[in-house]
Amino acid sequence: MSLIGAIGASLIVGIKNSGMLLSLLILPLYIPILIFASSAVSQAQFDLEISGQLYFLATILMVSLMGAPFVSAFALKISLE
Repeated sequence: MSLIGAIGASLIVGIKNSGMLLSLLILPLYIPILIFASSAVSQAQFDLEISGQLYFLATILMVSLMGAPFVSAFALKISLE
């Protein structure tokens, strides 16, 4: 989640009073993570299979780890121009 937050922060680095804009940019990206994580926890309470949710969360993590530095650098480069 902090990788997604870093992308959002790099997008609005040069804008004054950007707190509301940051939350509007980042919140839609956090919702799938929260949904699948809460679903995995609730299914684990009843001893049901949670591998699907964990695979989806791992996929989001891998994509974020590989893509966030490049997207953040690109957004910073654009905002500094």
